[in-house]
Amino acid sequence: MCRLLGYLGQPVLLDRLVSQSDHSLVVQSYQPKEMTAGLMNADGFGVGWYRETEAFMYRNTLPIWNDMNLQSLSRYVESGCVLANVRSATAGLATDLSNCQPFQYDSILGLHNGFIQNFRKTLYRPLRDRLSDVAYELIQGLTDSEHLFATVINELETSANLTEALHRTLKVLTELGEKHQVPFSANLILSDGNQLIASRYAQGVPTPTLYYLVNDPNFPQSVLVASEPLFEGNWKALSDRCLLTIDDDFEPNITSI
Repeated sequence: MCRLLGYLGQPVLLDRLVSQSDHSLVVQSYQPKEMTAGLMNADGFGVGWYRETEAFMYRNTLPIWNDMNLQSLSRYVESGCVLANVRSATAGLATDLSNCQPFQYDSILGLHNGFIQNFRKTLYRPLRDRLSDVAYELIQGLTDSEHLFATVINELETSANLTEALHRTLKVLTELGEKHQVPFSANLILSDGNQLIASRYAQGVPTPTLYYLVNDPNFPQSVLVASEPLFEGNWKALSDRCLLTIDDDFEPNITSI
């Protein structure tokens, strides 16, 4: 399990999102409260942000609390759209930069919290066999998370928007999971710099938590989406098997899957 964070709203310093709150992503890396598996998130991290619609990333295989460069970077970079992650690696998978999130394709960034059971022996080949050349060539690492992101990009080629692409990705995963009798969980956050799209979804295993917070006094005209609340506030739990879409009006649009 990993911990995820998405932000869309008024430009803020990365430091406010990643480090400053009582239960920040840094705290969640060593003291998470709502993990359904694993104890810590010390196998790397990543932060993605946008300047207009151009995406940038900083990733490291170190635990987030050990990266001295992030402290300086996050007090300088300001953005109105941010995705961030701390990683808890699946046993047996390398702590490698290519396995750290976010994943990127052009202006699209993506995060995943969850797992596909025994991925390399179950849905690894069925998922790869479905990918277009473009989506296939995106994959640099070994994780189920990166393969799910590649599947989103594959579905986006024939979808009207990111929400539809994520919905179709979960449908593909469900069909393959049922066919091969493989449990999975798939909380994802995606962005193109103008919107956030998130899912809370699982089959055959408990669904990881995912919360959202709209127009908090500390972050007016904004929306936060996170695995765990970062601070006290009117956080709402996204229901199981739902998609959340946030556009520039910051109104949450929730649809059942």
